[in-house]
Amino acid sequence: MTPISTTERVAGLCASRALPSTAPSRRGSLLSAVLRFGLKKGAHLEDEVDSVIDEVLAPPTELSDYLERNRIVWDEWAAKSAVGAAKAWRADELRWGLWNTPESHLQLLRGLEPGANVIELGCGTAEVSAWLRRSGMHPVGVDLSLQQLRTAEHLQHAFGISFPLIQANAEDVPFDENSFDAAISEYGASTWCNPRRWLPEAHRLLRPDGLLIFFTNAAILMTCTPPDGGPVGESLVRDYFSSYRVEFEEHAGVEFHLPHGHWVRLLRATGFVVENLVELRPAPRAKPRYEFVAFDWARRWPSEEIWIARKVSNPASTEP
Repeated sequence: MTPISTTERVAGLCASRALPSTAPSRRGSLLSAVLRFGLKKGAHLEDEVDSVIDEVLAPPTELSDYLERNRIVWDEWAAKSAVGAAKAWRADELRWGLWNTPESHLQLLRGLEPGANVIELGCGTAEVSAWLRRSGMHPVGVDLSLQQLRTAEHLQHAFGISFPLIQANAEDVPFDENSFDAAISEYGASTWCNPRRWLPEAHRLLRPDGLLIFFTNAAILMTCTPPDGGPVGESLVRDYFSSYRVEFEEHAGVEFHLPHGHWVRLLRATGFVVENLVELRPAPRAKPRYEFVAFDWARRWPSEEIWIARKVSNPASTEP
């Protein structure tokens, strides 16, 4: 059997599953060819976001070098992540985040109906999207790393699950506005993309009342993370009010981290209403997916956060 190319699969799925329509692009690629859409956010929203960023996230960063640096890092990590990805695809339940917390416990997706269109921003090997597809939803996985997407595509063939995989920057996604019922980022765009860019893009992609769910490292964990990105300790080694662009000595990637108040103000300025903030405590005997924080530490202090927000039609309605 000749494998179906990603481009062919995306085009077919967009036609057969009533996903957003596609049009030829003048830039970028969708693995072998990109699909591009034109409508963008209005000037009012962009000005409002920039105003809040300049006020609460000083000094602002305009450097876009992080995109290529992060793409290279995740391409290099693809081979190591393949084994864990296969295990996650094989699991009988979606498990979230650093501590593999089951969906039956968190119930993050209980409000989404079968048939919902969901975009995963920074999907990596796309285990979240795979679970969504098994549940009868129509996911689209977006990631900048071609190697990560190739692993996801291999797993699609291995497990007989198909959904679109798109190589794109989560800050500038090739779909029309108001295309999705939900947007999810499990340490994808929420960690590796600039929040002044990916949050307005998520807002643009979502339909009115659309759901945004994203995971990120807890604010207190970041203040206890050493400059080399090594294991988290019990001392504050990084300023809480520091640059939201974070670079560790251990790898060449660039992360973005905000304190709670800044997340709230930026979400509101972008046009979201915050519905919940879950500061996750691992279950007894849970094992971390990555070894940068100890179980005992995470039982005492939050190691990861889950933000749940909803798009409103008029950003001004988020004001008190």
